Amino acid sequence: MPAPAPPLEVSPTRQATTSAPATGLTAAQVAEQHRAGATNAPVTGTSRSYAAIVRTHVLSTYTTILFSIGVVLLVLDRPADALTSVGVGLANALIGAAQECRAKRKLDRLSLLDDAAVQVLRDGAEIVVPAAEVVRGDLVRVRAGRQVVVDGPVVAGHVEADESLLTGEPDPVPRGVGETLLSGSHCVAGNGWQRADLLGARSHAGRLTMEARKLTTERTPLQRQIDSVVRLTITLTLALSGIVLGQAVLRAESFLAIVQITAVLVGLVPYGLFFLVAVAYVRGAARIAQRGALVQQVNAVESLSHVDVVCTDKTGTLTTGRLTVSEILPLGGNRCDDVRAVLGRYAASVTDANLTCTALAAAVPGDAWPLRDEIAFTSSLRWSGQVTRDGAAWVLGAPEVVAPHLRPEIDGWGIDDEVVADRANRGLRVLLLARATRRGAPLRGDDGRPALPALAPVALVVLVDELRGEVVESVRRFREKGVAITVLSGDDPRTVAALANLAGIAAGTPVAGPVLDTLDDDALDELVERTTVYGRVTPEQKERVVAALRRRGHHVAMLGDGVNDARALKRAHIGVAMRSGSPVTRDVADIVLVDDSFAALLPARTEGRRIIDGLSTSLYVFLPRLAVQALVILITTALGLAFPYTPAQGGLTALTVGIPALCLTMWARPTAPDPHLLRTLARFVAPVAVVTATFGTLVYALLHAWLPARLRAGAISAEELARFEAGTGVARSEPGFVEAAATLGAQTGMSAFTTLSSFVLLLFLKPPHRFFATWTAPVPDRRPAWLAALLAVTFLIVAAVPVLASSFGLAVVPELFAIAVPAALVWYVALAVVFRCRAADRLAGLAPRQPRRAADPVTR
Repeated sequence: MPAPAPPLEVSPTRQATTSAPATGLTAAQVAEQHRAGATNAPVTGTSRSYAAIVRTHVLSTYTTILFSIGVVLLVLDRPADALTSVGVGLANALIGAAQECRAKRKLDRLSLLDDAAVQVLRDGAEIVVPAAEVVRGDLVRVRAGRQVVVDGPVVAGHVEADESLLTGEPDPVPRGVGETLLSGSHCVAGNGWQRADLLGARSHAGRLTMEARKLTTERTPLQRQIDSVVRLTITLTLALSGIVLGQAVLRAESFLAIVQITAVLVGLVPYGLFFLVAVAYVRGAARIAQRGALVQQVNAVESLSHVDVVCTDKTGTLTTGRLTVSEILPLGGNRCDDVRAVLGRYAASVTDANLTCTALAAAVPGDAWPLRDEIAFTSSLRWSGQVTRDGAAWVLGAPEVVAPHLRPEIDGWGIDDEVVADRANRGLRVLLLARATRRGAPLRGDDGRPALPALAPVALVVLVDELRGEVVESVRRFREKGVAITVLSGDDPRTVAALANLAGIAAGTPVAGPVLDTLDDDALDELVERTTVYGRVTPEQKERVVAALRRRGHHVAMLGDGVNDARALKRAHIGVAMRSGSPVTRDVADIVLVDDSFAALLPARTEGRRIIDGLSTSLYVFLPRLAVQALVILITTALGLAFPYTPAQGGLTALTVGIPALCLTMWARPTAPDPHLLRTLARFVAPVAVVTATFGTLVYALLHAWLPARLRAGAISAEELARFEAGTGVARSEPGFVEAAATLGAQTGMSAFTTLSSFVLLLFLKPPHRFFATWTAPVPDRRPAWLAALLAVTFLIVAAVPVLASSFGLAVVPELFAIAVPAALVWYVALAVVFRCRAADRLAGLAPRQPRRAADPVTR
């Protein structure tokens, strides 16, 4: 067991001094504490290791299957097939791993404590040691301007601690002998000694650091919908794979054929969606960075568009953290000009200006006067004073502290309590300026401590927290968009409510933090629905309010600037920090407002809706291709035909899906999210898949039956035969050549049909004219139509050039396209009729669907 710390004998006389109350630990006791591990060692990273992150992303079940297939294809000398099979999955894995490693690196650097050295008392002598070398039982000197690095009681002296970093309370807190100082706070006045009781990870700062370092990833609604689609696709792909591979084994297919079939089936999983999501998020982050918001979590922009409640701290977020003079009310017959002149000189003469004197100096500038003595403001005194060289004594402080020293027997020298109460109830700060009734009266007692003499009132000074310039307009615009604002502050509830009303937030009846501790979760859930202002709340209570809002189904953003906001920021769907705030808060936030502007959230929300529109549209491009492929594979397998795809033909998805989805995402407009996205997708994908797969299978079956007769009759030219040989790897003299060539030709014809139909599908999604508007209303943007035409021309060029065609597993045979192109035209007519008649809705017994508008108007 470690040796106990020496007992501390503190006499009443010594409590008021700053001398050390004991000799401190001995060298042997320090060594014993080191061996026991009772040191103030900094908190180490608590998130996953880099190896675990890379292993999770790169060696997942999906990527492991892909890599295995890729290795086999390379061994079989099919590098093009291997690249097609592995490329997108590997890119997604690397992007995910890089993003999580970046987040880990940022969180591992997070710390609430400075690295400065501290003074400790050991063996009766003061020595300087690094903060990490402080051990349990050490006596640590606490002095003004230094950070408290451990938890423990004050054992000698008296200090004032600024705990706003931890609690949000703006005023310094006096701590005397026996009262606990928390690590992470700052000493702003006084001098004393503290015993180190809780250190390192067990201290208050250590626990907050560990909580903040937890790596959390909040999935957005759209990400969850995409995950659902991918999981469903994987499930169906596994079922389809069992059927197809089982038949391939029964038909004694070659090992190469089975590997190629597996590669195609694995490629049905739309992992390219994740790559597209990453691109959309990066672009959105770049756009809102120009408007004053730095994105640190890639999905934060999209998440912000779903927010319907914004929780915010008061100081530093709604307000600038500065005070402004609202009123100066002369008392006792004094003239306003004289009062302003005195206040100006008083503020100019303060040695260490605080917020109040800074506000006075800005409102009533003046020249400093020579001072004989000065009493600095402290939270324990709640007043400050100055004695000028000519003996005039002036006092500025809280009315309830200064008023008892006024001379009530002198008529007209009182103050109106109703005026003070009225301003206080409106959230304003009221100070009383007074002067000593006797010239030469000191502001100290016989013992040298500050003491108030008999005073005469001069004026009441009313100050108000300064709202940020853009807050009122931003609150109005959020309210118009249906976003509620909830204020969570460590200040007095009345003050918070008054400022909320000034900002345009209906404060209602404010709730004090202690009330929250009397409520269980069910009662709190009901309270958060009708309350918008909370005062005197602790970090834990802020977190509880955010959690309650989430349980009520709200999508919550938390806006803060201090360490006391960090837990609530991490609990919210999206955390937003001010750049001027605490480094810890900035590190755990998803978005940082670089200009400290509340207004930057509005364009970020608009950009999030643009991302949702783009990614939602991309689902309409991805899913039909997957559904068509799956149905064609299933039907051809049931008919006993050869497998209809090769891995190389999967490269065509760059033209049919990749480029269109990317462009549509880039061209998206900020529209309201579809609350029934998956249902609407099903209504679109189902008819497209059925009609397209039916036509595709007919083309495939027709060519598979027609080509063998053409080949045996010698109707194929020698040049085309050579291309069939190159594509199949089977010489025309070998027995299996006709079957292999027919399969390749059928695959080429069907791929040409499905590729061309994919381009035409863009006209259904973004119709340039009402002639094409069978699924949705026409759009003014003509770029999708031009893109479809450009992609169609590009594909025909690729199909006509033997070198390019072979890289995509296509045979350059004109007769194949003579069948595919007319089939695509007939397919368009059939699908247009199905959409116009709402055949899918009628068969499913669903209510007729209203066509989507081109774009919802959005206030930019």
